[in-house]
Amino acid sequence: MGIPRGLSAEEQAAWARLAQSVTPIAGRSMPGMPEKAPVMPAAAPKPPVKAPPKRVAVQARPTLPAPAPRPVRFNSQLDSHWNRRLKAGQVAPDYTLDLHGHSLDAAYTRVMDGLDQARAMGARVVLVVAGRERPVDPADRGAKRGAIRAKLLDWLAVSHHADSISAIRRAHQRHGGEGALYLVMKRG
Repeated sequence: MGIPRGLSAEEQAAWARLAQSVTPIAGRSMPGMPEKAPVMPAAAPKPPVKAPPKRVAVQARPTLPAPAPRPVRFNSQLDSHWNRRLKAGQVAPDYTLDLHGHSLDAAYTRVMDGLDQARAMGARVVLVVAGRERPVDPADRGAKRGAIRAKLLDWLAVSHHADSISAIRRAHQRHGGEGALYLVMKRG
């Protein structure tokens, strides 16, 4: 243990303020300042202690979003029997999705939920009635006529159903012609 160092001027002032705030116990006197405490001469101010540098978290490379799945091309070749029957309108759809009167969001939900249901039922041919294809400016696809049809193939290409669709063909006139599509689903 070293030699007591005494109180500095700052410490003496702090002690005096503290002592004034205390009420002594009955029968005792208030302790005062130390009588003969040597007053240390004010030393040169110490340079402020530098805090250790803050650890800056090294940011990892920003994670890039997963690349969008490559769009699936639905122009796979069906055997000639299928193509002939589809063109002649001899195929009766197992399930029909009519998207008339839906907004884009509602149509998307209807298509995805409908395909889930069609697959659960084991449907082989799904008829999607989406209206005729119209030239639509990409910026206006949300409000103009033909917006659903313009988006439909994109939705299907990047959906979780893409691997289940064998081919997409224009529907026969009796099933909607240019305003409808046949989705030929893979077996299983």
